[in-house]
Amino acid sequence: MNNTESLAWFKSSYSGGDGGQCVEVATGDDAVHVRDSKDVARPALRVSPQAWAGFVGLASAE
Repeated sequence: MNNTESLAWFKSSYSGGDGGQCVEVATGDDAVHVRDSKDVARPALRVSPQAWAGFVGLASAE
C-alpha cells in the first residue's frame, strides 16, 4: 500500500507529551509503516511485518 493517508496511525507509547521526538506506526495489508509525527508529509518508512517484529523484539529486550 503506497497511500498511507488512509492508514490508522498510532503514536509510540515512548513518545512524550512535550513535543519532542515522536514516532507513529501504522499497519497495512503487507507492511508496517513508520513516520515522524512532526513531519507527516515526508514519506514513511515501510518494512515487512517480520522485520518489524524482529526490531520490536530487540528493542524491548533492552
